Amino acid sequence: MNDKRVLRICRKYDIKSNIKWKPKSCTKGDRNPDHISKNYLHRDFHADKPNEKWLTDVSEFKYYNGNEVHKIYLSAILDLYDRRIVTFKISDHNDNPLVMNTFDEAVRLEPDAHPLFHSDRGFQYTSAQFCTRLKKHHMKQSMSRVAHCIDNGPMEGFWGILKREMYYCQHFNDRTTLIAAITNYINYYNNQRLQRKLNVMTPMEYHNQYIKAA
Repeated sequence: MNDKRVLRICRKYDIKSNIKWKPKSCTKGDRNPDHISKNYLHRDFHADKPNEKWLTDVSEFKYYNGNEVHKIYLSAILDLYDRRIVTFKISDHNDNPLVMNTFDEAVRLEPDAHPLFHSDRGFQYTSAQFCTRLKKHHMKQSMSRVAHCIDNGPMEGFWGILKREMYYCQHFNDRTTLIAAITNYINYYNNQRLQRKLNVMTPMEYHNQYIKAA
């Protein structure tokens, strides 16, 4: 269907997108980081095959118990070739175990992967513990420059998609419901949500097409 027709129909029925809120990063830098890497990705968001370039980040979500505000944190790894979420973890704490567990799960799922691994300069990613993990699995580390969110643009873009389509339009009153909503959305994103950049395929369809052709 032509874009102009969709726009015309949306205007006719007053259909508008959800508000895109100004992002509030939950990244916490370390005053004395163990390791800082250069930005080897250089905003080159193209990849020729799966597991060539991975991006990662942590994002914050809130749920409410009466007037009490509670937070959970979602850590995810995104593959730049097919834009699939390789894996994700959810925790009540934005800490080292959250990020380490996410990385360990990705390695378990993709044991032969040795991607360029790009992140921001959050304290988890600059830790000696994380650097050691990358070296062990023969991955080259890349980091965004300070105050340059666009250096990790596709990962930030995924957060925007998830929150506009699932999170901002709902009010969550308990942890279980919020976690289920996040989990279900990522499953939908990987397996059902079509993307133009992927030739109108889902991330997993695009991924499997490459695997079959290889």
